[in-house]
Amino acid sequence: MADEEYEEELGEEGGPGRPPRLRLSRRGVAVLVALGALVAGALGWTVFFSSALDVRGVAVQGLDSGRLTQQDVERALGGTARGPLARVDLDEARAEVAKVPRVAGAEVWRGWPHTLRVKVTERRPVAAIQHEGGGFVQVDADGVEFATEPQPPAGVPVVALELSRPAQDAAAVIDRPTLVRSAITVAAGLPPEVAQQAGSLTVYSYDDIRLKLASGATVRWGSAEDTGRKAKVLTALLGQKASNYDVSAPDAPAVSG
Repeated sequence: MADEEYEEELGEEGGPGRPPRLRLSRRGVAVLVALGALVAGALGWTVFFSSALDVRGVAVQGLDSGRLTQQDVERALGGTARGPLARVDLDEARAEVAKVPRVAGAEVWRGWPHTLRVKVTERRPVAAIQHEGGGFVQVDADGVEFATEPQPPAGVPVVALELSRPAQDAAAVIDRPTLVRSAITVAAGLPPEVAQQAGSLTVYSYDDIRLKLASGATVRWGSAEDTGRKAKVLTALLGQKASNYDVSAPDAPAVSG
């Protein structure tokens, strides 16, 4: 039997009607299926196993601070950024990048034909804590300590604990880490224009946190509660030149000096 057969349909008067239709025999269908499988197999091998579509570069977005580099990200990726691009485990690559201390979050996707693309979100310091061994530990808004440098970063307050006697006596109830977190909450809630003026953020007790401005003025903050509202009140008060600002009771703020 021939691989291809033609069937001619006649019109009403015996003349040719529609054009002949191409019909494939079983052997013809089998040949086409085999060819399709061969092409699919060759394509799959090329994409998943050959070196034709290997990772040849890593493109990183979001390096805004100048502290986190392309090399940092590439080192974190390590072996996950090698071999065929189609076989890169994107979840694993994302997890490896997220382990970098300065990285708050990461996205990873394939940039065909040869590029692994990474977008990072860097941690931003809202405060610094002086380390006992020297240097300043940078802390982000979530309270994560992610870097230590000889000097505190510009535009954020330096947190210090100078606990009063009652605060020391209450350490079993409100410990030092809790007090530091309170200070970080205040620092994270400062508007940028206020944070730029901040010099230090000193904790005397849970409800006695004070901010020292670059001008020398002192801000009595009270506790970390209602920080958002206190920040708005302070922003308005800073329009008045003074040496003391008190927003510990935001409904009754005070200015003196």
